[in-house]
Amino acid sequence: MWERYSRQILFDGIGEEGQRKLQNKHVLIVGAGALGTGNAEVLTRSGVGRITIVDRDYVEISNLQRQQLYTERDAIDRIPKAIAAQKRLREINPNVEVNGKIIDVTVEEIDQLVSDVDLMIDATDNFDIRFLINDTAQKHRIPWIYGGCVSSYGLSFTIIPGETPCLSCLLETIPLGGATCDTVGVISPTVQMVVAYQTVEAMKILVEDFESVRRKLVSFDLWNNEQSTLDVSRLKKEGCPSCGESPVYPYLSYENQTKTAVLCGRNTVQIRPPKKIDRDLHALVKQLEKQGGTIEQNPFLVTYHYVDRRVVFFKDGRVLIHGMKDIVEAKKIYHQLLG
Repeated sequence: MWERYSRQILFDGIGEEGQRKLQNKHVLIVGAGALGTGNAEVLTRSGVGRITIVDRDYVEISNLQRQQLYTERDAIDRIPKAIAAQKRLREINPNVEVNGKIIDVTVEEIDQLVSDVDLMIDATDNFDIRFLINDTAQKHRIPWIYGGCVSSYGLSFTIIPGETPCLSCLLETIPLGGATCDTVGVISPTVQMVVAYQTVEAMKILVEDFESVRRKLVSFDLWNNEQSTLDVSRLKKEGCPSCGESPVYPYLSYENQTKTAVLCGRNTVQIRPPKKIDRDLHALVKQLEKQGGTIEQNPFLVTYHYVDRRVVFFKDGRVLIHGMKDIVEAKKIYHQLLG
């Protein structure tokens, strides 16, 4: 097994001791899109002991330009990203325990996911989940690495609870919102650059070399040949509700959980039931057949073509209604189909 990691072990920053530490660590990657697949592959090849990768979506053709673990067949079959990623990562390195989970991360789920996690990596595309990660990290004292990219611009910051400013602190001063969506496109090298920044920080933390962890926010624009680092240490706020002296973790409250959301850059509305369920997909197909339309099914989800809409049903009860951004109209379709 050491031969697999021989070149990595020769690096002074890791060595045999660092490699042993890597093999005893557990990383949670939230999101299996461009950043998630990139981070997951690097850490899998590096020999991290356990990797849990979670995602709520499935593979589409438009993902293949930058989401490196997936194939065209995954997109044609609409395989959930977490399952497709798990399969490929296990092929890359069978010595790593990889667990893919098809879930929409909420307070309940993330509290269970982090029970024995050493590090969390942000690979999401929206700030609802990022704030959830941030508050969970502060509550459980787990380091996490923020990353975002859009167009040719990217940025990353490593958050160490108790030491660095948290995401809530930063957002009061630094406009990070531009890196939440891919509505204006994104080029693959931008993704790879953010992945490089995230994974090298991850490896430092996992081998416990905290002195080498970068404490500055880094940003860049590859197309315009720009790069900068920003010292944000003074932005840490004593009164921050997430990481201050008397934290209340506001994003872990029920009121701040998103039940219905327009997915960023997707022209899609997601509807999540009030309680998590285990939907019987076979019974659902029989119900939908009575309403006409075209139905496609795999072991993880059902796709129903409804008039000019595409509706996707997951086993956990979530529904994606493609081709719209109107939440009211989406709810109407949801109730028409499910009663």
